[in-house]
Formats: sequence, C-alpha cells, structure tokens
Amino acid sequence: MTTRVALVGGTGRLGSIIRTVVDQLDDFEVIAVLGSGSDWDDLSGADLVVDASTPAVSIDVVRAAIERGINVLVGTSGWSSERVALVRPLVDAGGTGAVFIPNFSLGSVLGSALSAAAAPFFPSIEIVEAHRETKVDSPSGTAVRTAELIAAARADAGPVESPHVDQRARGQQVASVPIHSLRRPGVVARQEVILAGAGESLTITHDTIEPATAYAPGIRLALQAARAARGVTIGLENFIDIGIRVPGTPGAAPVDDGGVPGQVARATGA
Repeated sequence: MTTRVALVGGTGRLGSIIRTVVDQLDDFEVIAVLGSGSDWDDLSGADLVVDASTPAVSIDVVRAAIERGINVLVGTSGWSSERVALVRPLVDAGGTGAVFIPNFSLGSVLGSALSAAAAPFFPSIEIVEAHRETKVDSPSGTAVRTAELIAAARADAGPVESPHVDQRARGQQVASVPIHSLRRPGVVARQEVILAGAGESLTITHDTIEPATAYAPGIRLALQAARAARGVTIGLENFIDIGIRVPGTPGAAPVDDGGVPGQVARATGA
C-alpha cells in the first residue's frame, strides 16, 4: 500500500532532499508540495504530512495536519520541549501521531546520545554549534535537543555549572546548558559538546559534510516510523538501537543503512 505524502517546504534545502528520498521509495508518493502561502485544505487526501518549512510556519502545519487526522513528520528546526508541549494535547486528543526529528543524521544522533551518557560525570558542559549564514533560527534544534538530553541525564546530578550566564556573551541557556551559535559561510552544520571536570575535558564533535547523503538513511527510517506513529515522538533515536541509553528513550530494533555517509563524528579528550 502506497503512503500518500503532502510535503510542506518541499522547495527548500531539506525539503528537496526529502522529496528525492520519497521519490526513490516504492511505497511512498508525494501527492502535494505546499508552501507557507498554501491552503491547508490541500493537505486533504494525504496519509502523512512531512514538514520541512520554517520555524514560524511549522506550528501551523502541525496543527493543520492533526486537525485533519493526518500523521505528521516534522523536520523543521526550532521545536523545543516547551513548543512541543503546545501541540501534544491536540495529538493525544486526535489519536494521531507527530514525530519531531531535530536532525536526520545518524551521526548527530550518536553525538547527542554520547553527550547525554557522559553528562553525569562532568559538572561543566557547553555547546558550540555552527551553521550556514542563511539558517534563520538559533540555537539549532539539534543543540536544543542535545541540551535537553543532557539535562535529563543529569536529573540526579542537577544543573550544569555555568558561571556568569547573566552576561550575553556566555550564550543562551537551554536546560541550564549554555549554547553558542555561529552563523557563517562555508559551513554546513557542526556541533561541539564540551564537557569539563577537574583536570580534564571531553569534546564530542559532529560535522555534516554532505547533507543529502548524511540525511537520507534517517529520512527513510523516519518516514517508515511516522506513518504508523501514535502520540508524540521526539528524536530519531527512538527508532534505532544505537547501543547507548538515552534518558527517556526506549530502545528499538537495529537498523542497517550501510554506514553513516556524508558526515564525520569524533570524540576527543584533553
């Protein structure tokens, strides 16, 4: 049975990648490509809405899909846990599914999970993320998700130590973790999580080199999961067994997508 997809933001960078992946799948078909000015009634007839729009539009897309009883897969950035909480009651009441993916990269998921696993052992943790200058939101959705996972992992240890955060140059705090955002030409996406303790530090870095190849395996996985989802799910880690316990996330069956192309991840200690 073919899943009919309505793609919002299909002409943007991420939307174009998603469109290519969907077109390569035998059991998915794009039946409508919508923009911010489209009539939401154009979603009707779809089995799944995929949102790759902008942070300002995304919440309207989610609401429109849920009101029509259609599951939605959200790849748009800017969805903090507080913002997800605004639509969670609608999803639960409608008996539908909403899947929020801060980053489709499998390497990024691993980097965030490693950061959460290490978080209870280091009192000082900060995130530095960089994206191209055209990215409209900061901090990135990946950085926000990483900070939330770190906070969950430190539920017993408490907030991270972040002195002088009253100074704007110290970054924006998310779940007590300072995040510093860079927006500059010549970079696709990069995140560093710097964990420090007495006499040592650990840096976990992920670089996206080629988005199309880096995101495709995660997009395929998320599409398959989203069409049957119920309730709210946040993060690609819910659908794969990465071998690392992420706080609040149940493990799932392993997925074999032929490695993690288009990206580099590394952890360094000093």
